[in-house]
Amino acid sequence: MRFYEDNLALGALSAVRRGISVICSAGNDGPAHTTVVNGAPWILTVGASITDRSLRGTTVLGNNVELNGESVFQLDSPPLPPQLRLLYPGMNGDFAASFCDAESLNDTSIVKGNIVLCRIESTRSRRTEQGQRVKDAGGAAMILMNMDYQGFTTSADVYAIPATNVNYEDGLTILSYLNLTSTPTATIEFKGTIFSDRKTPTVANFSARGPNYESQGILKPNLVASNNTRSNHFKMISGTSVSCPHLNGVAALIKSSHPDWSPAAIKSAIMTSADVMDRENHPIMDEEHFLADFFVIGAGHVNPARASDPALIYDIAPDEYIPYLCGLNYTSREVSKILLRRAHCSAVPIIHKGQLNYPSFAIRLGSPSQTFTRTVTNV
Repeated sequence: MRFYEDNLALGALSAVRRGISVICSAGNDGPAHTTVVNGAPWILTVGASITDRSLRGTTVLGNNVELNGESVFQLDSPPLPPQLRLLYPGMNGDFAASFCDAESLNDTSIVKGNIVLCRIESTRSRRTEQGQRVKDAGGAAMILMNMDYQGFTTSADVYAIPATNVNYEDGLTILSYLNLTSTPTATIEFKGTIFSDRKTPTVANFSARGPNYESQGILKPNLVASNNTRSNHFKMISGTSVSCPHLNGVAALIKSSHPDWSPAAIKSAIMTSADVMDRENHPIMDEEHFLADFFVIGAGHVNPARASDPALIYDIAPDEYIPYLCGLNYTSREVSKILLRRAHCSAVPIIHKGQLNYPSFAIRLGSPSQTFTRTVTNV
């Protein structure tokens, strides 16, 4: 969407002109590329990472293999029997049945009292419906296994029956066990909140990716921040809309320490102080535990402690966006719509898309050598 057609981008620029930082979600349409939204350069665009906290629900197979997943059911939840018969409606290769659709659960005499394995749906509402269908068929519990594109990102949603979500790799382990066992069984043990449970931060599978073709010459998303993987009646939900408030808080703290800083200066401080290494000093990974590139993490993972003292900042006055927009071939009329006032591209020195005084820049590989100029301020 062009900026002059994007009401959020228009409102955000008006706020920035008044010294108000605007932080927005990158969107939840990942992991496909070019899915990032809210890509205007005056907006701080935030993706989602996963924390080291797990609400653990462990699947214990009949061969004593334990697979740690996530579950909203906790230590005070009624325990399941030591082992239940394990059913998988998709064993015959029926793709729809692998998601535990209604037709696959018609024979309640088989499902009743047993634990059912399902491929996980992509949205929370559909996952909730899966749990309800298994319950209606008499199932005692449910194991949801990730699809390949969901990788290691698991979540603790609310279901009508005890349930846990296992990652894609562990899902393959369960399928292998089913194929090699004549009478497969399983149960779920709920172990409460576990800290330092996994490699963190990693990027959540749903976190939208760049590039954003409207904000050419710069990277989007700007960075990633923690989201919450628990979902219950108190609305502790996951998503980039949960990551976004973390950055609002960080920006507010920086503004309180540096009241004279512009929104661009605050954004610069957050981006240039971000981490690109995880807690174990390894490069940050994506949901499949592959190296997360800059279209995935932007500048990196937010580091609030360092953001308040970045040493150098890349500042941008609101009017400096005019030559940038003109350089993107916006007409004077379109730029005027964005600014909500009259502007003439012929009256400003148009700059190349990579010349905006931004804390990042992007070039197309294989293009001729290019020179970029930035102005930094010692703070």
